[in-house]
Amino acid sequence: MFDLKGRVAVVTGGNGGIGLGMARGLASAGARVVVAARNAEKSRAAVEELRSLGGEPLAIEVDVADEASVASLVEQTVQRCDRIDVLVNNAGTIVRGKPLQDFSVEEWHRVLDTNLTSAFLCARAVYPVFKRVGGGKIVNVGSLMSIFGSTVAAYGASKGGLVQLTKSLAVAWARDNIQANAVLPGWTDTDLARAARQRNPDLYDKVLGRTPAGRWGVIDDFCGVAVFLASRASDFVTGASIIVDGGYSIQG
Repeated sequence: MFDLKGRVAVVTGGNGGIGLGMARGLASAGARVVVAARNAEKSRAAVEELRSLGGEPLAIEVDVADEASVASLVEQTVQRCDRIDVLVNNAGTIVRGKPLQDFSVEEWHRVLDTNLTSAFLCARAVYPVFKRVGGGKIVNVGSLMSIFGSTVAAYGASKGGLVQLTKSLAVAWARDNIQANAVLPGWTDTDLARAARQRNPDLYDKVLGRTPAGRWGVIDDFCGVAVFLASRASDFVTGASIIVDGGYSIQG
């Protein structure tokens, strides 16, 4: 039920952080993973790591906020792999250290385009391929800021919108045997989180104190949820948002 042999999974931003954690899970379950990202050097390193887990991963350079680049990603993947079965929309960005009133329109659009519009572009581009192969799985990576208020307004708005987009995709494409779900990560030990801890030295202990699991997340905590949402095990799960945060969000 969790076997992904013969399946092809495109993971945007799959060369680091939570995207790499999900890619590890998918590769371990037998999927051929396509690492879709901008940094070619990081992508090559990710592919080498994934190759050690089995399968034949590959990297394709993409700008997920550019419609033509996304179309090229899908075209190249189909040319090289013949199919796409799973799309993980993980690529994202954030602008920190600025109050909302000081945001420029360009900064606002950059965050929204990278985090939200990109998921629409990628989903729309893979839809004909999913129809041809008889169905597909979409996993959108949101955030706790999808449900909490946030001082990083553009980021929170984009991640909140991603949850609503997920529900819309689930409704629109259910009859095509396409399931769309979201994963909402909590505080996870990634490069972005380390940078946040440098700016706010109290952050580590504050998160630890609120998290029932008693630790920060690590990227491998996302292996299992990725496999579940990419496999037949989740065929009747769609439009859902799964929080992966060690219990952080259930505390009052």
